[in-house]
Amino acid sequence: MAIKIITDSGSDLPLEYVEKYNVTIVHLPVHFGHDLMPEHTETKAFYEMMRESKELPTTASPSPQSFLEVFKEVEPGTDILVLCMSSNISSTYQTATIAKEMFEEEGHPNAIEVIDTKRFSGGLSLLVATAARLSLTCSLAELKESVLKQVEETTAFFTLDTLENVIKGGRLNRLSGAVASVLNIKLLLKISDEGRVEVVEKTRGLPKALNLLLSKLDEKQYDYEKAAIAIVHSNCEKLALEIKARILEKHPFKEVVFSSMGPVMGTYAGEGGIGVAF
Repeated sequence: MAIKIITDSGSDLPLEYVEKYNVTIVHLPVHFGHDLMPEHTETKAFYEMMRESKELPTTASPSPQSFLEVFKEVEPGTDILVLCMSSNISSTYQTATIAKEMFEEEGHPNAIEVIDTKRFSGGLSLLVATAARLSLTCSLAELKESVLKQVEETTAFFTLDTLENVIKGGRLNRLSGAVASVLNIKLLLKISDEGRVEVVEKTRGLPKALNLLLSKLDEKQYDYEKAAIAIVHSNCEKLALEIKARILEKHPFKEVVFSSMGPVMGTYAGEGGIGVAF
């Protein structure tokens, strides 16, 4: 039976995967002040708007109705798998679960599963890309089991060039952040097993932080004939392509899911961030 893959815009899934596997993206609303940003605003335009804005944009979870409308568009006889960003940074998973209950109460024939991936951005895009590929050859139950196993095995790290957004967003103490900025301190961050952001190490300067990030790939064994890696950046494609080349020189992954952080993740990362998930 066919399977429809649905995710949210916190996944930063590249357009090529959206089109190739017909993945549907449920968008999180992004506001600049009182103005709702159009859903399909180009990434570069978003970063320009954020650069010019005196205040950070704000994000919110989609409503259950937004998910329900997408579920209803799926043809009868097609199963549905929804992969949501970590419930520890967004309530998107909770609203998708409510929509699932509403969908089932209305008596629709489609089987549906909603998964809290405990990941976001590159980590989530890697899970969605893999699930989309596997969905062509397995059942919904098999696909759910495979995704849950990959959630446990997926590791994600990232580093930011600026701490301005995480300070403004209240995710880092303002005084600590100001001191770190003055001293050019960069943070190597990890997505924990629970789907939270953890500081792994601190270093002076972005090059050292990137070297630390790349060194984390050496701690894992890979079957390169099957393995995939996700690389995401926040409006610094040239740097991200250099990182991609450095990774593939040492770790020849068969597949690279390469994308730019969209408005949801970009709001918190600021420009110049690099993330990897493997």
